[in-house]
Amino acid sequence: MNYIISGGGTGGHINPGLAIAKEIVRNEPDAQILFVGTKNGLEGKLIPREGFKIQFIDVKGFQRKLSFDTVKTITKLLKSFGSINKIFKDFKPDAVIGTGGYVCGPVLFSAALKKIPTVIHEQNAFPGVTNKILSKYVDQVAISFEEARSRFKGKATITLTGNPIREELFSLNRESAREKLRLSKDTALVVIFGGSLGAEHINECAKEMINNHGKDISYHLILATGMKHYESFMQEIKSPLPENIEVVPYIYNMGEVLAASDLAVTRGGAITVSELSALGIPSILVPSPYVAENHQEYNARALESRGAAVVILQEQLNSNILYGQIQKLIQDKDLRIRMSSAAKKNARLEASSSIYSLLKKAMQSKAR
Repeated sequence: MNYIISGGGTGGHINPGLAIAKEIVRNEPDAQILFVGTKNGLEGKLIPREGFKIQFIDVKGFQRKLSFDTVKTITKLLKSFGSINKIFKDFKPDAVIGTGGYVCGPVLFSAALKKIPTVIHEQNAFPGVTNKILSKYVDQVAISFEEARSRFKGKATITLTGNPIREELFSLNRESAREKLRLSKDTALVVIFGGSLGAEHINECAKEMINNHGKDISYHLILATGMKHYESFMQEIKSPLPENIEVVPYIYNMGEVLAASDLAVTRGGAITVSELSALGIPSILVPSPYVAENHQEYNARALESRGAAVVILQEQLNSNILYGQIQKLIQDKDLRIRMSSAAKKNARLEASSSIYSLLKKAMQSKAR
């Protein structure tokens, strides 16, 4: 069987596609998989690194305001259908999967028009514009949060599957992870990170917290600033840092760190939220205000409503609030146990296999 997977721009769209691809190969070792993306997104780097083929089409996202750039975007979109038709003609896909981002719009729409079985996966509690439009044409929609169901109005069958989780996160247990990090059994670990690019406002609050309260921090703290913020951060931090505080540009061993953590402070990205749930990690979530449709706040609120997280909007966050909230949670072990249990209750560990089942269902339906 031949499968096309389209989605890109950010890791939040690409990593689910990779997880689905690996699930297909696990079930069908002879399957041929082709990713379709754009040269401007991260997919050009991430997909080949995982051993999958990718082809590019030239499309871009629409601006919110009507302008001359909108005309150029529409022109590119119309031209892209020729490239997509050629890819379909050469590759002959038996099914097409979309994981979000503007690139998957014309790819999935073309597949639907050609009566090719189609599935889209929505990572967020508040669906993106592209996926909401596509739900009117595709066969199956896989959602990661129940809150997203009512926001789809199309003909597609909607199924709650959850977000595919990186396999390596389940290869470690808490004890072995803490041994590798050289943490004692009784030392609490707090990890603060804002994604691979970092989160400047969270960094600023964490920096002030360390400068003002560093000597009072009794837990072990690992802070990832993001590559581009690291040097400026270190220039403004009081040194030397206490031994229990680590500041790094990027956490390469994120699986180990999360497995060993007692509390995470981070953004509200869909995959991050799903991984925290799967591992049962209590969290303080500071949703990014710079994302489309404010979807990170919807993701974060979904966890908060279940008692698994505390949400602090970026405009409300300062160093004193950050320090106080971390102290409150670290000092209340019973509360963290309840938060961990609430997170795990809503975790969906079989998302990849559930999405694969939907894919096969779409294929069987079209074969009748």
